[in-house]
Amino acid sequence: MIRVLTMSRGLIEDVPLSAIFPQASAADLEAVQRAARGVDAARAWEERPEWEWALRHAVFPGVGPATPVVFGADVVARSGRGDQLEFLLQVLWTAEGRLAVSAAVSVACWCESDHATHEVDAIELVAGTSISLGWAFEAGAERLLGWLADPRDADYWRDRADLPSRRER
Repeated sequence: MIRVLTMSRGLIEDVPLSAIFPQASAADLEAVQRAARGVDAARAWEERPEWEWALRHAVFPGVGPATPVVFGADVVARSGRGDQLEFLLQVLWTAEGRLAVSAAVSVACWCESDHATHEVDAIELVAGTSISLGWAFEAGAERLLGWLADPRDADYWRDRADLPSRRER
């Protein structure tokens, strides 16, 4: 039996940041909320800004087959020709039980062998003794905002990563 675990969804104001990050300081929580609002303001698509979170992952759930995501947003741009560009900003647990902020740009795959998607740019910042959760999230959001300012065309990103474009198929 496969058990699908869903995440809660809502506006940044709906996210119980202190419950999903009980170890974070008030300054870190404020930094996360401020950076998330910046990401929401930069979204150009007509979608409602929505964040996802999992209260069950507020405490490290242990090493498992999947990476436990605590909080994040997935901004997807689809074109009328079946193409896709995706921007991710997530806080997740590492295998060592530390929180990490991950930001990435992915494109739909147009390779001969379909890989589904390709990550064309990414960063991961692990929070801990020298980097706070708030600082890591602000840095990830800043990187995401930079990506959102670039062309929102999947082939632009494929060209940067030297991947085949749809027109080459």
